[in-house]
Amino acid sequence: MSTSGKDAAEKTSAVQSVDRAITILEIAAARGEVGITEVADELDVHKSTASRLVAALQQRHLLEQRSERGKYALSYGIVRLAAATTGRLDVARLGQPVCQRLAESLGETVNIAVTDGEVGITVAQEYGTATITSQNWVGRRSPLHATSAGKVLLAWMPEDERRPVLRRRLTRYTDDTITGTAALRAELARVLDEGHARSFEELEVGMHAVAVPVFSADGTVGAALSATGPAYRLARRRARAIVGDLREGAAELSAKLGFRAE
Repeated sequence: MSTSGKDAAEKTSAVQSVDRAITILEIAAARGEVGITEVADELDVHKSTASRLVAALQQRHLLEQRSERGKYALSYGIVRLAAATTGRLDVARLGQPVCQRLAESLGETVNIAVTDGEVGITVAQEYGTATITSQNWVGRRSPLHATSAGKVLLAWMPEDERRPVLRRRLTRYTDDTITGTAALRAELARVLDEGHARSFEELEVGMHAVAVPVFSADGTVGAALSATGPAYRLARRRARAIVGDLREGAAELSAKLGFRAE
């Protein structure tokens, strides 16, 4: 078999394995419990193949063996994935009115971002009244170290999650992008101390942004609320001046998410 033929076969096999794994999860969800024999019959595969697929799902904590009969059921990994999705949807849904009100009062584009692995992702956005043209960032990923929202998410991130971000090479987007690990750590310490983050032309020349944390019901920071505008309008002094408005909006959204300040 040629190299290209081998690669195509491997890709087909991988897709088939993913499809089978999803089918197993669907069967477990529908029946409550499922055994290896049932999985093999449903997928029309040998028991050894069914056993390997189930073992892989069990290793990922998506299935667990609950009885001596060898039956498997959905595990807490499914709940974790569902909770993450639900959390993002709640932040976007509950945060949209907050974004709209702030965008109208501040005249700048207001966004809500959450972490997506080692990057940030925008889940809600409202254009400001003063905006002439603006990018739609909803669903787009952005670097944590070069954005105000990203710095907020990094600053309140558990150290074991933050460490991989700080260990990798930090991409330079402009002359003002922070690319040194020590400098970024110092910046994150300032963010924690002052309670907000700023990005002055660090991602894009001519653009300024300021962000504050949004707290989840468990007291962790699950999102960042930010305002973005051109440097000539959202000057450094004005960026600092609107922090209070953003904090009020973030407090409202945090309360909607179940957070109760002491």
